[in-house]
Amino acid sequence: MAGFKKKESREMPEMNTSSLPDLIFTILFFFMIVTTMREVTLKVKFTVPAGTELEKLTKKSTVSFIYVGPPTDALRAQMGSGTRIQLNDRYAEPREVMDFVAQERQGMTNQAEQTISIKADTHTQMGIITDIKEVLRKSWALRINYSATRRN
Repeated sequence: MAGFKKKESREMPEMNTSSLPDLIFTILFFFMIVTTMREVTLKVKFTVPAGTELEKLTKKSTVSFIYVGPPTDALRAQMGSGTRIQLNDRYAEPREVMDFVAQERQGMTNQAEQTISIKADTHTQMGIITDIKEVLRKSWALRINYSATRRN
């Protein structure tokens, strides 16, 4: 009669970790693509006006933003409570908008489709907007968009 041999205790094989770096880089790449980073730190407060005839911007890579409104609470002591213009991360005067447009235009691949979006506070005086529009006209930035929310 043949006897049964007692099997020796086997060790667990090590886990194969050769595909782990691929998985980690795939997840990292996914989050880099999906995540959007805010490029501009807002230094002005604005309440977006409401409108009825709105269109959504399709090519956001050709859009440059001009923010108009009173300074934030943290900067109000330094800058006062008047309306300010923000270009990227700094305050500016209307005459500086031309340099801003030229600088933004240089960074674009399709310069003819450059759109300037004005994000202005509801209570901004129209004189400031008119000054900005005149400078935009002089710098041949003729596609102007006003940011708004949909009115109920």
